[in-house]
Amino acid sequence: MKDTVKQKVWGGLCLSGAASIWGGLYVVSKVVLDVIPPFTLLEIRFAIALLILGGMAAAKGRFVPLKDIPAMMMIGLVGPTISIGAQFLGTKLSTAHMGALITSASPAFIALFAVWLLREKLHLFQWTGIFLATVGVLVVVGVPDSADSHSSFLGNLILLLAALSWGLYTVLCKRATATYSSLVVTAYATFFGLIFSSPLMFWELSVTPVNWTFDWTVVLGILYIGIISTAGAFYLWNKGFELMSAGSGAGFFFFQPIVGTLFGWLLLDEEVSVGFFAGALLILTGVSLSNLNGRQEGPETSENTN
Repeated sequence: MKDTVKQKVWGGLCLSGAASIWGGLYVVSKVVLDVIPPFTLLEIRFAIALLILGGMAAAKGRFVPLKDIPAMMMIGLVGPTISIGAQFLGTKLSTAHMGALITSASPAFIALFAVWLLREKLHLFQWTGIFLATVGVLVVVGVPDSADSHSSFLGNLILLLAALSWGLYTVLCKRATATYSSLVVTAYATFFGLIFSSPLMFWELSVTPVNWTFDWTVVLGILYIGIISTAGAFYLWNKGFELMSAGSGAGFFFFQPIVGTLFGWLLLDEEVSVGFFAGALLILTGVSLSNLNGRQEGPETSENTN
């Protein structure tokens, strides 16, 4: 295994970058979802990302043979369609606060699916790190008042589905990058996500008319979601897991609530309490523990050229 430390550093930078970008997604999506319904926004999001990722993959002549198309279809169904669709719908029915809290369960699901599907052996530091980071998220985001009328039980269940399916999506992508590059896997996932989301969009538009006249803030929000949060962050996320094990990389997801809280403070004038800094310290400690050397974790990267 060559350059393991360097690969972990680059993998960590990719994962923390992706999670940080997604930190602003809940704030932005709440604004855009006031105008565009969730599955329609999902379709717009993947259409924009596919133009970028698909164009890059096609320009490099990188395609997947027919025998591996079912695997790519599964990735596109589980991640872009189910997980992201559930995230948008759950956030709309619940609150951005609960969205950040519930979907923070994703790293635990990533670790569990890695043990099941990738046969990774997670050491004590990784389990402890995930636990500490989860506690940190609870401190950062806080526990909402049960009497909060804006929080929907159905929305919260849908957000839990988003966290579960994101864990499975991440591990499926990790397995696919053993053969194909992150660019190819992300491009195909986006393509099939666009295909599978289409019926949901057409149904939604038939029952929820959209007023397509909106201001520049919504336009910028759509561009952020499509270009930066989808094309850019999805690629960085898959690239990060290409470079390191799923157990070590899972904890970087917790950068999302830290950045999300900072965005709320900077853009929405939300207050940042002492608990934020305590929670952030727990998250950073947890991520560090997750990346300490324990028992051999198995192959951490592949050298594919597809």
